[in-house]
Amino acid sequence: MGMPLSMVDAGAANVIRKVGGKEETRKFLENLGFVEGGTVTVISESGGNMIVNVKDSRVAIGKDMANKIMVI
Repeated sequence: MGMPLSMVDAGAANVIRKVGGKEETRKFLENLGFVEGGTVTVISESGGNMIVNVKDSRVAIGKDMANKIMVI
């Protein structure tokens, strides 16, 4: 069973299991590199936003978006 990316501790690499939400949201996240089977690492978290490392890029996403990304 997976958990939302928003619940993950900073520093650990996680495998993306599923990207949820509306189709436009999923496409947006996939374009940023959030694809099933990919690896994502939370760098830091502040004020409802998260800085994550995905596909060798640092990306800032809101908690609402992070809730749609399920990881294991």
